[in-house]
Amino acid sequence: MAKSTQYSHKSGSHGGAIHGSKGPDLFDPMSIRGMRVRNRIWLPPMDTYSVFARDGKPTPFHYQHYVSRAMGGFGLIIAEATAVSPEGRISPCDVGLWNDDQVEAWRWIVRDVRDAGAAMGVQLNHAGRKGSTGCVPTGHIAETVPPEEGGWETVGPSADPYGRYAAPRALDGEGIRAVISDFASAATRAVAAGFQFVEIHAAHGYLISQFLDPLVNHRDDEYGGDLEGRALLLIRVVDAVRAVIPEDMPLFVRVSATDWAPGGWDLDQTIALSRTLASRGVDLIDVSTGGIVPGVAVPVEPGYQVPFARKVRQGADVPVTAVGLITKPKQAKRILRNHDADAVEIGRAALRDPYWPLRAAHKLGIDAKDAPYPFPYQRGAF
Repeated sequence: MAKSTQYSHKSGSHGGAIHGSKGPDLFDPMSIRGMRVRNRIWLPPMDTYSVFARDGKPTPFHYQHYVSRAMGGFGLIIAEATAVSPEGRISPCDVGLWNDDQVEAWRWIVRDVRDAGAAMGVQLNHAGRKGSTGCVPTGHIAETVPPEEGGWETVGPSADPYGRYAAPRALDGEGIRAVISDFASAATRAVAAGFQFVEIHAAHGYLISQFLDPLVNHRDDEYGGDLEGRALLLIRVVDAVRAVIPEDMPLFVRVSATDWAPGGWDLDQTIALSRTLASRGVDLIDVSTGGIVPGVAVPVEPGYQVPFARKVRQGADVPVTAVGLITKPKQAKRILRNHDADAVEIGRAALRDPYWPLRAAHKLGIDAKDAPYPFPYQRGAF
C-alpha cells in the first residue's frame, strides 16, 4: 500500500464556536456518532497493573474499579491500556483483548458499567520498546523483566532502547503487518465484549507514538522519514480498526501533543495529524503529552495540558478531551465553558474519589435530582 495521505500545518477553526457563545456545562450530554454520553466528566485510561494471573483477563478488582466510577456519576469510562497481543503488554500484569477468554472476562464489567448509566470504551495498545516492564508480582519496577521471569523481547520502529530498558528489535514489514492485524482483531473483540467505542493509544511513548516521533523513528523505509511516513502505522491501524467496527461506533485516538524535547514530536505535527485522522473516521482526539523520550523536563501544574487540547481543537476542527491535574469542579467547568475542550478527564482525583461527579454537582449548585445519582443513593445526596 503506497503512502497517499497528505498533511498540512495550516491551522483551522472549530466551527467558529471558539469566538461565539459559551461552551457546554459539565453535566450537558454529548453525542458522538451513535453514542450518547450523559455528561462531560470522563474517566481516562489509567493502568492498574493488576492482572496477577498474567493472563490478560480483568478480575473482580477491575469490576469494582470501573463500576464504582459509573455509579459515581462519570459520563464515560475508558478502560486502561489493553494489549492487542501478549508482547504488546506494558507489563505481565496488563489486561488484554488478544483472545476470546478475555472477551468473556470483560463482558460483565462493560454490561454493569452501562447499566449504571455510563458509556464504556477500551483503549487498545501495543507498548513497543516500553513493554516487558515490571509490576508488583514480578518486581523489576521501571526496568525490563528478564525472559526467565516472564519477560519478552520488545519491538520498536528502530533498535534504540528507552532509557535503561532492554533494546528492542526493529520491526520488519511482516512484523508491522502483524501489529496492524492485532489491533483490528482486538477491536473486533471489543465489539463482542459490548464496548461502545474504541480508543487507539498513540501517546506516551508506546509503539505507535514511537513510530510518530523523529527522535525515536530512524527508519528509511515507507514507515520513516517525514511526517507522512512516521504516521503511516497509525493511519493503517485507524483504517483497519474503522473497517471492523460498526459504522455508528465512535473511534478515538489518544495523542501526546508534545514530547517536550527539542527536535521531537510537537504541537504542529499533532494538529496536522489530527486533521488527517478526522478525515479517516476518527471522531475525537484525546489530548495528553509526554512519555515518548526519557530525561525531559515537564512543567507539571494544574491544567498544564489544557492549552494543547484547545490548540488541537482549534487547529484541527475536531472534538477533543483535556486531561492533566484537573481536580476542581470550577476548574473543569471553566475548561468547557471556554471552549478549551469538549469533555474533561478526571484521573488521579477519581482514584481518590469514585464519586467525584456527584461531589462536583453539589459544589456547582446543581440540584441532586438533576445529578447522576443512582436511584438507591438519592437519599444520601450531598
